[in-house]
Parts: sequence; C-alpha cells; structure tokens
Amino acid sequence: MSPLEKIDRSRLPKHVAIIMDGNGRWAKQRGLMRSIGHENGVTTVRQITEIASELGIGYLTLYTFSTENWNRPQQEVDALMNLIVVSIEQQTPDLIKNNVRLTTIGDMGRMPAFARERLNKCMDDTSHCTGLVLCLALSYSSRWEIVEACKTIAARVANGQVNADDIDAEMVSEALATRNMPDPDLLIRTAGDERISNFLLWQIAYSELYFTDKFWPDFTKEDFCEAIVDYQGRERRFGKTSEQVTKQ
Repeated sequence: MSPLEKIDRSRLPKHVAIIMDGNGRWAKQRGLMRSIGHENGVTTVRQITEIASELGIGYLTLYTFSTENWNRPQQEVDALMNLIVVSIEQQTPDLIKNNVRLTTIGDMGRMPAFARERLNKCMDDTSHCTGLVLCLALSYSSRWEIVEACKTIAARVANGQVNADDIDAEMVSEALATRNMPDPDLLIRTAGDERISNFLLWQIAYSELYFTDKFWPDFTKEDFCEAIVDYQGRERRFGKTSEQVTKQ
C-alpha cells in the first residue's frame, strides 16, 4: 500500500508548516552551484503544493526566506529574490487552476520593491481562490514577529484601548502575522537538522514535529504522505492524559 493510500482523509492536519532545508548541500554534493539547488527546490515546492491541495489540507506554510538569510552573500540573496518572484509568477496559473490562494508573512518592507510588487500581483490574482492557502514566510523570523506583536499590544495599552492585565495568549495570537490561520498541526523539516530555526515559535507550541534526512530537492509527494501517515499515528494530548483524550 502506498503512503497516499494509507492516509485517513478524515484526520488530516489543517495546517502543515515546512522548513525547506538542504538546497545548498544538495547542490554541493553534486558539484553544482548553490543556485541550482534552489532551482530544484522550486520543483519540490510545486509538487508538495499539488499533493497538499489534492489531499484537502487547509494551509501550507513554507519557510522560504528568513531574516537571517539577508546575511548570506549578496549574489545568492539577489538570485534567491529573483528565483522566488519568477517561480511564483510562473506557478500562478496553476495555483488558480488548483484553487490555491497565495499569501505571505514576514517583514515585507525589507524585500526589494520589484519583488514586493510582483508578489502582491500574484496574491491579488489568486485572492478569489477558496482551496489550499499557500503561505510563504518571506523575510520572516519568529522573534521578529513576536517583537512586532509586543509593539502592537504595547501601543494599544499606551492608547488606553486595553489594560495590561487584559493581555492573554489569545491577544498575542491575534497580534501575530498568522492571526488568520490556525496553528500548525504538523511541522516538517528536511535535510537532517533537528531544530526550529526561529520559525513559528509561538504557533508550534503543540505541533507534531517530523524530521527527515532527505534534502528538500529530493523530498517527494510520497515523502510528504509518509509524514502525514506518521502524524496520524501519534496521540495528540495537548497537556491532557491519554484517558482524557480517549473519552473525547
């Protein structure tokens, strides 16, 4: 039985987040430029978006470019910016065909103007779609996001809109960039490293974590389905006992 056939469609994660790691190492192993690894990674993005949409998953968030990535060599940063924009533009017709809506989270003010404008057009073009929400985390880091949320709440307190004692977890969640999405049920990281790398730290408090040694360009639809099957085999207790979960 294939991984796809093993999936229980009635127990799908609503939101899957992925740390797409290993493009550069994939290229290095083959004696290729890092940019070739990123280009092959784009193919994987398209394939994983397709299978997530086919399965009926609600949200797919991809860690596309972190705030720390701005510290990479300028030539690589420039190439990545161009690759991201061109790839999304090329895939927009397929996104529309598959009813996928594109959105982003991150410090978009740091993005080059050409990238911002063209990505905004792609988001506008898919805004009517009602299926999978494909969220690209661009110029994003969780610490940046949490700091921005703190600033927003602090301003509301200063303006007398809320009292400091009113601040709770729900208010913080509503001030985050992901306020219109449910928290991830499953977080996948490729390429062997078992860390979170400043990604959705608040939101993954109770997410299931799945790590694979495969580099992102080698990650297939079957691998994605295997991760879903593994997720479905876990007991999610959210701080409760197994007995309490069973009674629900």
